[in-house]
Amino acid sequence: MWVAGNTSLVDTYAVGFARPDRWSRGRPAEHACPWHAVEAHRPPGELDGEVELAVCGAIVQVWGSQKWERVGSGRTACAECQRITAVGERLTSAR
Repeated sequence: MWVAGNTSLVDTYAVGFARPDRWSRGRPAEHACPWHAVEAHRPPGELDGEVELAVCGAIVQVWGSQKWERVGSGRTACAECQRITAVGERLTSAR
């Protein structure tokens, strides 16, 4: 619900892990990039263990002890989550 006067942007992301689908027969769902960003509207530690929707649309389980700023810059992070949250874009010196 939107509240008048609220202009805060989401600047904190929890980390979600896409668990393999346990119900697929003969073909386990493996994720090459299992780590996803989840908008954290409360402290990420409070979301620990919760099933949430990642910013890319994946359904994930939150790992409250992980930090998206660290996990999101790795090679196993979802590319769409990285793009949406702008993680991994490092500024370089113009000199």
